[in-house]
Amino acid sequence: MKRQKAERRRMIFRFLKGSYRYFLLAVMFSMLYTVFNSLTPQVIRAMVDSIIGTEPFQLPEPVIALIEQVGGREYIRSHLLWVVAAILLIALCAGVCTFFSRTATAVGAEGFTKRIREALFSHIQRLPYQWHVKNRTGDIIQRCTSDVEMVRNFVSGQMLEMVRIVFLLVFAMSLMFSMDAKLTWVALAFVPVVVLYSFLFYSKISARFRKADEAEGQLSATVQENLTGVRVVRAFGRESYEIERFDQKNNLFADLWIRLSYVMGMYWGFGDLFTGLQIMTILVLGTIETVHGNISVGTFMAFISYNATLVWPIRSLGRVLSEMSKAGVSIDRINDILSEQDEADDPAALTPDLHGDITFDHVQFGYGETPILQDISFTVKAGSTFAILGGTGSGKSTLMHLLDRLYELPPDSGTISIGGVDIRAIRLSYLRENIGMVLQEPFLFSRTIRENISAVKPSANLDEIRRMSRIANVDEAIMGFSGGYETIVGERGVTLSGGQKQRVAIARMLMQQAPIMIFDDSLSAVDAETDAKIRQALNRHLGNSTVILISHRITTLMSADCILVLSNGKIAQMGTHQQLIQQPGIYRDIYEIQTAQSDQALGTKEG
Repeated sequence: MKRQKAERRRMIFRFLKGSYRYFLLAVMFSMLYTVFNSLTPQVIRAMVDSIIGTEPFQLPEPVIALIEQVGGREYIRSHLLWVVAAILLIALCAGVCTFFSRTATAVGAEGFTKRIREALFSHIQRLPYQWHVKNRTGDIIQRCTSDVEMVRNFVSGQMLEMVRIVFLLVFAMSLMFSMDAKLTWVALAFVPVVVLYSFLFYSKISARFRKADEAEGQLSATVQENLTGVRVVRAFGRESYEIERFDQKNNLFADLWIRLSYVMGMYWGFGDLFTGLQIMTILVLGTIETVHGNISVGTFMAFISYNATLVWPIRSLGRVLSEMSKAGVSIDRINDILSEQDEADDPAALTPDLHGDITFDHVQFGYGETPILQDISFTVKAGSTFAILGGTGSGKSTLMHLLDRLYELPPDSGTISIGGVDIRAIRLSYLRENIGMVLQEPFLFSRTIRENISAVKPSANLDEIRRMSRIANVDEAIMGFSGGYETIVGERGVTLSGGQKQRVAIARMLMQQAPIMIFDDSLSAVDAETDAKIRQALNRHLGNSTVILISHRITTLMSADCILVLSNGKIAQMGTHQQLIQQPGIYRDIYEIQTAQSDQALGTKEG
């Protein structure tokens, strides 16, 4: 627990750098506001005791001297506008202090929050791919929005409020002791009870806030997944199931907050009881003291005012601690992200020419306890076209993820090298800049088609963009849109068909002009004729780039210089198309099935 609290403090002070002066100004003006606000009861006390009554003025010597200078008690009695002016001046000064305090708080808090958001987003960009796979998008978004906002509210509100409460306690008590020490001790007798009760409440509610916050993250993730997969939901008529799933998460979230409300309601109820007892006790004892002449009426009125000023901030200590509990949970959830180890890109790492041979040497890999690749060894010749065929789960995509270092190959699990250099010794950013990859389900940003294609090369002109689009056989389709290349792509590319998305992604990858290009089943959504056109255009324009094709379609792979067949994470066959169809095995079986299907489809069409 101590370590956790220390980490929370470190995080807050880390991001407060740059905002210290604003928060110090906010504290200073808040204290000045407390001082000015405390002067009004003294004016009322002097009014009742020394202007209406005949008691000597209980004011600082400079103020008494000023009163005598303007004409004394009788002058003030006949010119009460001076009292009104004094009260208005105090209110004006208090208002000015409130303005500057809130302004400084707002500026400091926004700078603090901005730094947290920037650090979170920047850190998330550098986290390993497997971290993103393990964590749900909705939960990550909640940590970057709701949790950050919770911390901002605490720093700009409750943390400053605690400083103000401490100062108010000291200042108000000093004034109360100067008026009546006995009544002050009675008033203070209730403070430890309220403080102890508040901390007891804090200890009970902290864990419940964490559960509620985690439930909110699950709820956000459910909504995000539903909205992302809306087409699948509609296509399979899963609306009722999704509504029921959402209702379960929503009911859990609501139930946790209802339980929290019970605890908070009990706290506020008992707190009101303690506060009422304290005020009642002071009223009764103060009235007795006033009746017996031990204190004046004006002093009693001022004392009651200070007591109210003292009671309610202490009373709100539970609210401050409640918000502190929420903020503590949010800080922990933010720290969970910031404490994750990012992908270290060693500046001293190598940046070799990546036009060399790609070699997998006795590679073994698995996800957790599940083995995926077992003793994989092969070489992709520089400038050649290499194809990979295999069933679902055979490890085709995993090979490419390892090559791109989306997953790190563990020690003693073989090596992957390019041009004789182990990829673990190559600078990570440099490696990925020189490996172009198009996935079966490409991601497009909610921007124009032009911006999506030029994402890897923002300086590219339209002619260059269109040239790459022609190679990907998508230029004609894009020009058919009313906006052409300025057409806005809907979220996750919903404006385009599956084949169009794949071809736009291919055009984007070609803009990279990388020495290694990977097509991971990226032509699965286009017809055979379009597939052939794209492959022919690629062959004409790829130059000396090394191309790796992954596909279930034999016609896409058959022109490759070498074809690798995977089965259950092992190499089953390897060779050219002509070699593989001459030998019994998986490749020939698939070729015969797909050829028969093509002949049958052709016969049906002619018939």
